[in-house]
Amino acid sequence: MIARRGDRDRAVSITITHVLTIAVTTILIAMLLTSASTMLDTETDRSTESSLETIGERLADEIGNVDQIAGASDDTVAMVADHPRRAAASGYTVELETSCSASLLDGSTDCLILTANSADVVVYVPIKTDRPIADGSDAAGGPIEIRYDSTEISITEGPR
Repeated sequence: MIARRGDRDRAVSITITHVLTIAVTTILIAMLLTSASTMLDTETDRSTESSLETIGERLADEIGNVDQIAGASDDTVAMVADHPRRAAASGYTVELETSCSASLLDGSTDCLILTANSADVVVYVPIKTDRPIADGSDAAGGPIEIRYDSTEISITEGPR
């Protein structure tokens, strides 16, 4: 005769199966949420970097325009350039720097440094001017005044 011992073991195996299924599902959902959060942070940083590059290139072009106007007259030149206050939901600051040494810059190139406030993003945009620039002059995002005062080109916050 065969002994019966399966009643208790069978109920235990169903319980263990349910517990393991719930545990594996919980782990998979946690991993999915973590991956989605990381992907969102990465995309936010990319979007911020792209926005700052666009703003920096526009501002570099506007600084070049002020430089050309100043070259023709050598008088004081001032221009207010309207830029977004935020880049990808983050405020930012712009700084003029002489002799930038960043990736792809040789250390003798003047540049704009755009730094996002709430994201870990810094963008360097090279600029070429015939007039000297005010090293360290800076402005927050939004309207930016570009000024040549017969000695150097500087940037400040424009009227808000």
